[in-house]
Amino acid sequence: MKRTIVIVLFVSLFSLIGGRNAAAASSSWAVIDAETGRLLKGANENVPLPIASLTKIWTAFTLLESNAPLGITTISSAAASAEGSSIYLEQGMSADVEGLLYGLMLRSGNDAAYALAEHAGGSVEGFTDLMNETALYYGLKDTFFTNPSGLHDEQHLSTAYETALMLRYAMLNKKFREVSSAVNYTYEMNGKTAHWQNKHRLVRSNEFAVAGKTGFTKAAGRTLATYFEKENKKIIVVTLNDGNDWNTHRQLAEETFATYDLKTVAKKGNYRILPGIEGRLKKPIHVLLKKGEHKNLSHIVRIPRTEAKKSIGGWTVYYEDHPLLTAEISLTEK
Repeated sequence: MKRTIVIVLFVSLFSLIGGRNAAAASSSWAVIDAETGRLLKGANENVPLPIASLTKIWTAFTLLESNAPLGITTISSAAASAEGSSIYLEQGMSADVEGLLYGLMLRSGNDAAYALAEHAGGSVEGFTDLMNETALYYGLKDTFFTNPSGLHDEQHLSTAYETALMLRYAMLNKKFREVSSAVNYTYEMNGKTAHWQNKHRLVRSNEFAVAGKTGFTKAAGRTLATYFEKENKKIIVVTLNDGNDWNTHRQLAEETFATYDLKTVAKKGNYRILPGIEGRLKKPIHVLLKKGEHKNLSHIVRIPRTEAKKSIGGWTVYYEDHPLLTAEISLTEK
């Protein structure tokens, strides 16, 4: 096993060569930096609550991560008769899996959720287990699923913060990003044509809203997740049980974009790391910060212990002892 040397350094020491009010206990919200996952602000953001159809973010992501084929699947009786919102699948029909993903994310079809679960997991129960395993793999410790659609169950819960992380991880998947950001989609199935419009109003109307998911059950209330991008700033807003969620998301996005700037915390170039060791960053490191937060940053460079004169290390930026992101640094021993 290779060992590493950990060097704690501050950029300033390197020599460069060349509010919102707290929500009620039954509701919560969170805003995170979509690049790093850092919580920027929130209220009750770590309280487990019902998330309704925001569940389908993880359903789609789990299917895509499972590498299940996107070909054709046959709709079962259980899928066709799934309770709740529907894209009107019929028992025995052949359906295109990619199209079902659009029906899942744009129209929130519970029948699509069950059909996809059976396709990728062999059964709804098996796929739900896979959703939970995937959640644990990604560090979502306060999230638990009992079904792939978001129908209410006392144990089917997540937090506003972890739901925002779900969307963050999912948006790193190219196919998920393509599906969830679509405004309209035309689906051909069994000789019939369906025209679907994204239920997420902001994705249709707000120039900075890239993707997202809506949700509602009587137990959960209105739930909403939105991925915003503006001037290379990327944030995710999640609200759980907010009856005014469209306006809340617009307001939180505007406040966050006005308050936070994308700051360069390490320029690209060559750095003297230790006597006899130099490092080169090929790209600058940018972090979303508000005024005064740069004081809470620290930097760690990890140097592999090797006989070679050249190696690849890792430059990690920390905010208050929490790692934000890591960039490769090319190291040379002089």
